[in-house]
Amino acid sequence: MADKIVKFSFRTEEELLKKLQYIAQYNGRSANKELEVLARRHIAEFEKKYGKITISK
Repeated sequence: MADKIVKFSFRTEEELLKKLQYIAQYNGRSANKELEVLARRHIAEFEKKYGKITISK
């Protein structure tokens, strides 16, 4: 069974959002998907350095 998709608000400065949207479009993604890719990379780097993060349900 796939993980449930949850909504999350992201508040930021307009210029930062516009730059994120530009990069996302360049990569052929939505801004939402671009943030997801960045978050996954960040988590992978963190886990590589500090070990796997375990989440209890």
